[in-house]
Amino acid sequence: MHDDTPNVALWFYEANGERHGTLDEAQMIGLIRAGRLDRDTPVWKTGYTDWRLLEETELRAHLDARSPAPPSGRHVDNSLVWLLAFAPLLGYLLEWLLAFALDSSAIGVQRAMAESRYWYMTLGLNILLGVLDEQYLRSAGHNTRAFRGWVCLGPVYLYRRAWHLQQSLNYCVVWLLTCGLLLLRA
Repeated sequence: MHDDTPNVALWFYEANGERHGTLDEAQMIGLIRAGRLDRDTPVWKTGYTDWRLLEETELRAHLDARSPAPPSGRHVDNSLVWLLAFAPLLGYLLEWLLAFALDSSAIGVQRAMAESRYWYMTLGLNILLGVLDEQYLRSAGHNTRAFRGWVCLGPVYLYRRAWHLQQSLNYCVVWLLTCGLLLLRA
């Protein structure tokens, strides 16, 4: 029996830990144009020995036609992440402000701070600034999947962000130092 089927490469891609496929090149291009596949999407096709990032394949031209590459780490505005680096200290100041606002006596304010009644202000500020920074990076075109889930843990988020953007760990170190200083005050 004679097989008239052309030798077409079949593509697969990974999303959220699951393999998707079998797709031809036109379907892959459609997913790229729809924004469902980005530069960091792992892909595989017939003939490959291992998975590759989409930007390392011949489909890269379709990525480049859709949008420019995200700015490199040295061109990213780090204003928000530096606020996050000082969030332990800023959160502590917010705790004091809340204690003053809710208690009229100096003794009551000192007791509230000694008992850490408003600790959630610092946690909330850390999470808020982490989420805002992650959204900023995503809107700038960066793939934040590698560290998006870590916004609740400030130093881990800052470390993974610095590694992804190939930046120094300065803001992570500052976060650890400010947190350490606040712990030493107790």
